Amino acid sequence: MNVQEQIKEYITSQPEPKRSDMKALHNIILQIMPKCKLWFLDGKDEKGKIVSNPNIGYGLQIMKLAGGKTREFYQVGLSANTTGISVYILGIDDKTYLLKTYGKKLGKASVTGYCIKFKTIKDINVDILQAAIRYRVEVPDEKG
Repeated sequence: MNVQEQIKEYITSQPEPKRSDMKALHNIILQIMPKCKLWFLDGKDEKGKIVSNPNIGYGLQIMKLAGGKTREFYQVGLSANTTGISVYILGIDDKTYLLKTYGKKLGKASVTGYCIKFKTIKDINVDILQAAIRYRVEVPDEKG
C-alpha cells in the first residue's frame, strides 16, 4: 500500500464527524502545500509496539538530533486522538510562538509549542489555522 492509500484508509477508518473533519483538514493542508512530500506514520516503533497515534505528515525538513545526527521529518502533521484532532507544526524554534501568535484567535483549541488540538473543525477559526500552517511552510528551517 502506498502512502496515499494508507492516508485514505486512516481517514476513512475514523468515526464521523472526525472523518469529515480529517478529510477537510487534509485537503486544506494540501492546498497550502500542493507539491509536498506526504508521510504516513502508523504509530508503531520498529518492534511493532504502539508508541503514538498514527499521523499524516506533510512537507520535509531536516531535524537535528542529539549527538549531531540529522533526520528527515515532516513539517506539518495531522492526527486523530481520543478527544478530537491534533495538528502538529514542527520545526519552529520559539516554543511560545504558536500560542502567542495564534492561540487567542484560534477558538476552542489548546496550543502547545508545536501542537494545536481541538475537538471538531467547527470549534476553531480555520483561517487562523491556515495562517499558522502557512507560517511554518514559509519560514526556513531552524528559524522562528
